[in-house]
Amino acid sequence: MAAYASSVVYHSIVSNNVTRVQTQTRRNASFKVCCMAEDNKQAPISSPTSPPPRAALKMSTKFTDLLAFSGPAPERINGRLAMIGFVTAIGLELAKGTDVAAQLGDGGLPWFLYTCVLLSVASIVPLAQGVSVESKSDGIMSSTAEMWNGRAAMLGLVALVLTEVAKGGALI
Repeated sequence: MAAYASSVVYHSIVSNNVTRVQTQTRRNASFKVCCMAEDNKQAPISSPTSPPPRAALKMSTKFTDLLAFSGPAPERINGRLAMIGFVTAIGLELAKGTDVAAQLGDGGLPWFLYTCVLLSVASIVPLAQGVSVESKSDGIMSSTAEMWNGRAAMLGLVALVLTEVAKGGALI
């Protein structure tokens, strides 16, 4: 009974404070909030109807920071390579009926290495110039979608190879 009584008192205090804050907010609806940016300039005040401007993310452009374990480049590059590799492996398997090992042995290894170098350089150059992936992200072509598609392609490519090894030949 004592626990119930304390719970009722607690909830009445919390709901009373919430109601008081809501009432004060409605009365002071024309207040403005300003903050100072890092470079000590006053940030512009945006109207309540316009969306807040996107803040530019500052990132390091050092090569070692870009390719660090938690840096912006490694998972993106691996994901992009996996997406191209998975689609290519499935496409060649449908067209020729050969497994991934046979595709690499049948002249695919130089193409694989060329694609790895080309995509790695194409992914690192904008990052080294200070352009973040999130700044170019918009709508359905978001950086989050790219990351998840890359992860799915990595798993798909590994699953394809493991299935071909277990089956002893091409999937199809």
